[in-house]
Amino acid sequence: MTVSKNTPPIAFLGLGLMGTPMAKNLIPAFPVTVWNRDGAKAQALAALGAKVAATPAEAAKGAGTVITMLANGPAVEAVLFGAHGAAESLTKGTLVIDMSSSPPGMARDHAKRLEAKGVDYLDAPVSGGTVGAAEGKLAIMVGGESRVFERAGPIFARFGTPTLVGPVGSGQLAKLCNQAIVAVTIGAVAEALLLAEAGGADPAAVRQAILGGFAQSRVLTAHGNRMILRDFMPGGPADHQLKDCETIVASAKSAKLTLPFAETALGFFRDLVAHGGGRYDHSALLLELERRNAPARLGKAPDRLPS
Repeated sequence: MTVSKNTPPIAFLGLGLMGTPMAKNLIPAFPVTVWNRDGAKAQALAALGAKVAATPAEAAKGAGTVITMLANGPAVEAVLFGAHGAAESLTKGTLVIDMSSSPPGMARDHAKRLEAKGVDYLDAPVSGGTVGAAEGKLAIMVGGESRVFERAGPIFARFGTPTLVGPVGSGQLAKLCNQAIVAVTIGAVAEALLLAEAGGADPAAVRQAILGGFAQSRVLTAHGNRMILRDFMPGGPADHQLKDCETIVASAKSAKLTLPFAETALGFFRDLVAHGGGRYDHSALLLELERRNAPARLGKAPDRLPS
């Protein structure tokens, strides 16, 4: 695909596990300027045709669209509105798309502040992990106006399948719903496989048997396999899952809801991170379950963990 020189560039801010493959998928179709706190990750994309900026403000200068893909809401706040933040360079008519996982209230606040500058805004967090990011098959949950959603269509098409779920903040709320299901299901899969092991069955065979029933899910398929292989190299880090669980519970309390399953998952992820597992894949919740049931263990394979 030929990139038109007259197309306003896209500024892509944040090149972590998800951001890097997402930016790579944009580069063949659009002029792209990248920024990352660790400049080496940005420089790695220069060879693919991206322009590298020294600050978020520099990246956003002249951009038609600014995309943030950062660790959390406070990081988005800093990159947009902090010193040398992107907001310094935004002009009327620019589009900001926050694809990070941020609290819904923060998304609404950012939209209001940017609206005062004549800037369009969408909150559009994603699900699908690093594989989905690399393959352009992410689920994209979008909050905002339909007019702005349609404007972003060609960009979203490079990442996966977008769904407009409501006004600003709704995308982040949908992501919390997604993460509540993921967190609770990871715990359920870990418990089931540990039970199979402790009861004398072959956990790999049990997983295979129940994949055809009502328990089938992407968590059982992908993370169940990770647990059996004891491969906890991060796709979705546990500390990110913890942050999402904290936001889920806080949002529920604001809505005057009690979510006991989400609260239980929060406790497990909090303990996993406290015991040094923050950078492990979130499927490593199994390790916390094993710690509480020592000496029970799933399989005999050595653990594969990030250094």
